[in-house]
Amino acid sequence: MTNVMSAHATAPAVSCRGLVKRYPDVLAVDGLDLDVHPGECFGLLGPNGAGKTTTVEMLEGLTTPDAGDITLLGERWGQGHDRRLRQQLGVQLQETKLSEKLTVRETVRLFRSFFDEGREVEAVMDLAGLQEKAGARVGKLSGGQKQRLALACALVGAPKVLFLDEPSTGLDPQARLRVWEIVEQFKQLGGTVILTTHYMEEAARLCDRVAIIDHGKVIAQDAPAALVDSLGARQVITFTADGDIDQAELAALPGVRSVIRQSESWVLNVEQAGPVLPSVINALAARGLQMERLSTHQATLEDVFVHLTGRGLRDE
Repeated sequence: MTNVMSAHATAPAVSCRGLVKRYPDVLAVDGLDLDVHPGECFGLLGPNGAGKTTTVEMLEGLTTPDAGDITLLGERWGQGHDRRLRQQLGVQLQETKLSEKLTVRETVRLFRSFFDEGREVEAVMDLAGLQEKAGARVGKLSGGQKQRLALACALVGAPKVLFLDEPSTGLDPQARLRVWEIVEQFKQLGGTVILTTHYMEEAARLCDRVAIIDHGKVIAQDAPAALVDSLGARQVITFTADGDIDQAELAALPGVRSVIRQSESWVLNVEQAGPVLPSVINALAARGLQMERLSTHQATLEDVFVHLTGRGLRDE
C-alpha cells in the first residue's frame, strides 16, 4: 500500500484521455479515461466485448486509437520514441503463440535477445518455476506451463510496465496461484501491472484498484474492497420462483438493500442473508409461490457489476 500511496504524488505510469476505437459494427471503446500509478496493479473488469482487450492493445501500442491521448512512462506512441517505449514493456496476450519446436530455455533466450537490457534467462525461469522444464520443447508443455512461459517471456526484458490479458484463463487452481505469485513478486520490485480478468478472486487479490468497463466506458473505479462496500450490503441472495412477484415488494423487506431482476433470477443485496431469507419465503408463500433455486454468497466485484448493469461479468 505504501508503494501505491506514494505513487499518487508522481505522474501516472500509464494514462489515457478520451480514448476511442471504432470498428465497422461496434464502438469498442467510447471516450475512456484512465490513470495507472507507478507500482500499482490496475485491473480492467467487464464482460466479453466490453472493450478491455481493445483498450489494452491501444495502451500497448498494438492498435491505433481513433481519438484520444495515451501517455506511457512520460512518452506518447508515434512521437519517435516507440522503440524505447517497447523496451520498457512486458506483454502477455490472451493466447501467446510460441514455437513448439524450441525448448523453454531457447524460447526465453530468444525473447531476451529482443531487449537491450534485461534479466538473466536462468533467473526468470527460476521465477516462473520452469527450471525443471528448461530442456523440454514448448509443444510438450501443459497449459499452465505454457502460461508461465509466456509470463517469463514478458518479464525477461525487465519491464517497468507489465500488461497481462486474462493471464490465468483456463488454468487449474495450482497453476493460477503460481501466476499470481509471479505477478506479486514483480509488483514488490516496483513494477506496474495492468491486468484484464474475469476472475473476481484474482482481481481482489492482485489489484490495488480496478475499473469496471461496460460498452467501452468506465462505469465504476476504486479499490476492490471499496467497490464492494459501495453496495451497502455484505451478502447476496439469488433465487428463482415458480411465479412472479413485485420487485417493490421484495425491496421493502427488512434488511434488503437493493433488488435486481437478472434474467429469470432475483438478486437481493442484503446485510445478512439469514434474517432476510424467511421474509422472502413468507412473501412468496403469501402469493402462493415457492422458491425453486437458491444461493447465497458474500458480496464480490461481480455483484457490483450486476448492481450497476443488471447482468453478469461473464455474460456475452
